[in-house]
Parts: sequence; structure tokens; C-alpha cells
Amino acid sequence: MVKKNTCVFISGKGSNLKNLISYSRDNVFPIRISLIISNNKKAYGINYAKKFKIPYIFINTKSKNYENKIFLYLKKYKISLICLAGYMKIISNKFIKEYRGKIINIHPSLLPKFKGLNTFSRMLKVKEKKAGCTVHYVNEKLDGGNKILQKAFPIEKKDNEKILKIKTQRLEYRAFPEAIIKIFRNN
Repeated sequence: MVKKNTCVFISGKGSNLKNLISYSRDNVFPIRISLIISNNKKAYGINYAKKFKIPYIFINTKSKNYENKIFLYLKKYKISLICLAGYMKIISNKFIKEYRGKIINIHPSLLPKFKGLNTFSRMLKVKEKKAGCTVHYVNEKLDGGNKILQKAFPIEKKDNEKILKIKTQRLEYRAFPEAIIKIFRNN
């Protein structure tokens, strides 16, 4: 199997990154993580890049033309899939056009419900019955791209934001790899 060169964008702890690295070590998993990009120099996830000897770069998203720098690296590493895993920066329309259909994101809700930030507090506030995660293609609308896969669980009375986050992350660790397999099985 020829693995697809993949770049993972992160901003924080990198737990989904760590999980994807683990899956990518399997011979039958369709991707190889060839590059990691972070907009946060202090992102803990960079430690996984170092540990597994994966090239990584920091991008200062406040600098002018920072996306041109990203484009250069994506071309250099022949990236054919971009995974947003806790990347806390909106991607420009220009970027989306350049990589249309090749950028996926994991979001901690059952989209289209609870787009954006603070999903768990908003779920609890409206006494939502189900929580979960969605892997979707990225388009010009925030958390609005076509769904690839969703996983759900019932919200229990005792659940608070912290518990919802833990339960959701457990689902994400299964959903992200399954979505990637689904994408390449359908191509």
C-alpha cells in the first residue's frame, strides 16, 4: 500500500495527533504523517513530533503572508491530506480553495449542532440529550463542510463539561482514524 503523505495542524496538547501517529505506524493504515504544523510554539503536541522524528514547523499566524510559508512546506513534503486536530485558527478561503477536498477536521459535537467553541458548556446549558464528535471536510463555512463520520453517546445527568470532554475525546480517537480509512476506501 502506498501511504498518503499527511500533515496534521495542531495548537495544543496533540492527543488526536498522538493517536493518529499510532495508527499511521500500522502497515494497512492509509496515511503517513510527514509534517506537523503548529501555530503555538508552546503546543505540547510538538513533543510527539520530536519523539517520533516527524518534521514540524511553527507558523506565526500574525505575520504577513504566513500561508505562503505553509504552502511551501506542504509542497516540499508532497502533502495530499491535511488533518486539523485541535487547530485553533480559522483557515482562509484561499487556503481552502488550494486544498479543496483535502482538509478534514474533527469537531467535538454532532454537527451541525454546536459549531465553534465552548461546545460542552453550550450543550449542558440547553440540556442536550446526546453528545459526540464529527469528522468533516473543511469548507468556507465554520464547521460547515460535508460530514465524513459521526459518533455519539447519551449525555447523563451527572455529566459536566470535564466528563463530556473525556467521553468525547475517547470517541474522537476512534472516529478520526475510521474517517481517514473511509476516505481512502472510497477513492
